[in-house]
Amino acid sequence: MDLTRLGIPGAPSVEIRDLAYDARSVTRGSLFFCIKGANVDGHDLAGAAVSAGAVALVVERQVDVDAPQVVVASVRATMGPAAARFFGDPSRELEIAAVTGTNGKTTTAFLLHSILESAGRHPGLLTNIERRIGGESRPTGLNTPEAIDLQRLFRAMLDAGDRSCAMEATSIAGAKGRLAGTRFAVLVFTNLTQDHLDFHGTMESYFDAKRALFGQAARAVVNVGDEWGRRLAEELPNARTFTPDDDLDGLDLRLRGRFNRANALGAVWAARELGIDEDAIRAGIAAVACVPGRFESVDAGQPFTVIVDYAHTPDSLVNVLEAARGLDGGRLIVVFGAGGDRDREKRPLMGRAAAQLADRAIVTTDNPRSEDPAEIAEQVAQGKLEIVLDRRAAIEVALSDARPGDVVVIAGKGADSEMEIAGRTIPFDDRVVIREALS
Repeated sequence: MDLTRLGIPGAPSVEIRDLAYDARSVTRGSLFFCIKGANVDGHDLAGAAVSAGAVALVVERQVDVDAPQVVVASVRATMGPAAARFFGDPSRELEIAAVTGTNGKTTTAFLLHSILESAGRHPGLLTNIERRIGGESRPTGLNTPEAIDLQRLFRAMLDAGDRSCAMEATSIAGAKGRLAGTRFAVLVFTNLTQDHLDFHGTMESYFDAKRALFGQAARAVVNVGDEWGRRLAEELPNARTFTPDDDLDGLDLRLRGRFNRANALGAVWAARELGIDEDAIRAGIAAVACVPGRFESVDAGQPFTVIVDYAHTPDSLVNVLEAARGLDGGRLIVVFGAGGDRDREKRPLMGRAAAQLADRAIVTTDNPRSEDPAEIAEQVAQGKLEIVLDRRAAIEVALSDARPGDVVVIAGKGADSEMEIAGRTIPFDDRVVIREALS
């Protein structure tokens, strides 16, 4: 494709065979986008990209490299629309049902995928725990991939026979331009609670990032049981609204917890907005018995209940613990932590929630990244909760204390199979550790 056809003002006439933003993925004939990352500035890698075969660069400032350069105000803002054009504007053909919100995105996307499948709409799936293209699972990555990767995935779905897609649409992805150039057939808003303030700064900015995504959506479905959802609905007068207390109309929802009622209702109304019939909706909802790492039960024959959940915000931890409290009549034990290099303000709020709702709360390590795990744990516990830093040991302590009829919740990682500590990524799957301990 000629570079002038990508819609970038001032682009020279150069034949482009591929797009790249990572110098390691450049192939001969690539257009290289010099994006500024958290740790690396792509402008510093322009020479390496050209050496690897890049034939032109998109930059925010001229670089000392012998290659055609297009100077733009924002490389990120340019990359999404250019990628959409390069891959043939796939979201014009692919019916995309997306979900945004702090909590519930993955579960709602799984429910939507199941409904789309029941309706014969051949859906792909893009979530942080699973990607499916043409019915086959692919390796996961970012919740919402970078713009080039995302448009490439959409094109791959169409080429594999998919005609729709259920996906997560995150606020950070929107703010970073990863979703630019993508059309949503319908976009669901689940809720907005404290998270990602290390990136957005304030709840107001966080809301603005969510609100902006609806400018790309043909139809909107909004949970007005959430205070931010009520505000969003006022700004989107044509939005379809619901609350978690609405009637499920006899749907066979197999997922437990009030929060999953909200997830299911969001999926149901999105499906209705897409014109899917009620029989397919009912079949799709009934087909989902479990979403990996989302209020997932681990049963190894033990006389008590063990639940694994991704809850990593104050609100999601409250929801999970309240739902777990209603499962059996025994004690409620929770093991949880807080991630490093992320919103620090939520840490004591999570500790407070666990102290109020659980009979025993154990604070442990959960993806500390570059931070000291002990310092994170202290910020969560505030001197009032038990700390067992070794996550495996913390899980073993909780399970060994459990009695018949108790419920043990292991929160924070869900279906994640790795943990990042001091720059190293180590294998760690809560569900595997639980089964090993129970055996």
